Amino acid sequence: MADADSAPGAWPAIVAAARGCVGTRFRAHGRTPGLGLDCVGVVLVAASGLPVRLPVLPPYRLGGTPPDSATAFAEAGATIIDRALPGDVLVFAPAPDQRHFGIVTPLGLVHAHAGLGRVVEAPIDADWQVVQAWRLPGAR
Repeated sequence: MADADSAPGAWPAIVAAARGCVGTRFRAHGRTPGLGLDCVGVVLVAASGLPVRLPVLPPYRLGGTPPDSATAFAEAGATIIDRALPGDVLVFAPAPDQRHFGIVTPLGLVHAHAGLGRVVEAPIDADWQVVQAWRLPGAR
């Protein structure tokens, strides 16, 4: 039986697209690789090669009430999963009432880190509460 990480699908391209964002400066509501991205922007870039369009998330304020990401991901055909693998979208709470998104990689997570001011790939912080994990259509 094939290992889940070697299963066919677009997950390597999703990870590569996310990694291509690393170093881009953090910019709230940013959607342009190389110019400025936030966590939603990183997910949109990573999913851009898939035959799926993620709906625009409702307007949100950094540190404010999180957008209804579950509806947006479900409308795009993504499925909730129990165990995130590389190429999956992780929704987590770095602090109470905050939501943050990242793309799981073999090394951890690619996400827009506001505190560091740029998109990074780093290990998943053990203090973050995982809220949901989503598998995009075609990822596996």
